[in-house]
Amino acid sequence: MGISCFRRIWMATLAIGLVAGSATASGSVNRDYIRSLATPGRTVLVIEYYDGNGSVTRRKGYSSADGFRASSATDFRIDDKMSLHLYGLEACQGEMVNRTEGFSGACEDYAKDQLSIKLKAARVILCRAFLTEEKAAKQDVTCFGYYNFPGTLDTVDNIEEQLVSIGAVRLARNQDGSPLRADLADAEKIARGGFGMWVDPRVQEQAR
Repeated sequence: MGISCFRRIWMATLAIGLVAGSATASGSVNRDYIRSLATPGRTVLVIEYYDGNGSVTRRKGYSSADGFRASSATDFRIDDKMSLHLYGLEACQGEMVNRTEGFSGACEDYAKDQLSIKLKAARVILCRAFLTEEKAAKQDVTCFGYYNFPGTLDTVDNIEEQLVSIGAVRLARNQDGSPLRADLADAEKIARGGFGMWVDPRVQEQAR
């Protein structure tokens, strides 16, 4: 098995929670654990590093009063030395229009805005990565966010799944057309029904 193939399989495994004994992205983390990390007035971020056996070997924690900011359609910065990359996703190419949302502009800007919204709203962000990513300046990750608005919302969601399902980004693909994140195929199918970037016929044409 090639390294790229191994990476695709393991990133999907970390995302859908087979490591944690669950087969669904939304149910693959310990919600009580994530909720327990919430700190008033701050955004908490924890990165769990997994070895090849699927065991957590190291955790790193960060906290910010200002939250974490998107630096691109699929990246967000932790500090001036490190950023995290949501593996297997990409913005559409060129320009797009979504009249319902009042957006007209670059695909990259649209995706970055949607990622920024997800990051800003999260009280806790839990990310998973290979142990080999630990010292990289840009680390491939899959992330979950804890969102709490008293009386209206209390949920833990996989951030990539949410971004794909609202049409903010799409699945990056190999040369043979297969997605890097097959675990998110259903989310993209939902988005293609008429959400986000997919309302623009030019984006639909790119995917053919």
